Amino acid sequence: MKKFIFLSALTTLLLSNTDCSVKKERAVKYKGKLEIAAICMNYTISVKEGTMNASDIVANWTDETTTKSYNNVFKLGNPCDFPASIKQGDEFYFTIDTAKGKDCAVCMAYYPTPQKALSIKVVQ
Repeated sequence: MKKFIFLSALTTLLLSNTDCSVKKERAVKYKGKLEIAAICMNYTISVKEGTMNASDIVANWTDETTTKSYNNVFKLGNPCDFPASIKQGDEFYFTIDTAKGKDCAVCMAYYPTPQKALSIKVVQ
């Protein structure tokens, strides 16, 4: 009887621990470029490497202020989490950030940005 209880307990532990053997998926990494760093964190970022879902980005967008056109762009959706060390023209790697970003105060001055916004996390 003791062997049966021991084997039952061991089997239960082994079966309930199957999640440990599952590897976590790595977040997909993209290369981006900060195309426009406008007033009040109205940032426009282009995707330089990696294939993103077409519904998440704007394929062709023109900045109405400068009339310059950009491809595969989006508006920065989480300005409070974006590193201040990245300047206009800089390239960097990022992942899509699905976690709720921190709240912060951002001024309301307008500068044109693409219609689609993404929250991202800058990675090395």
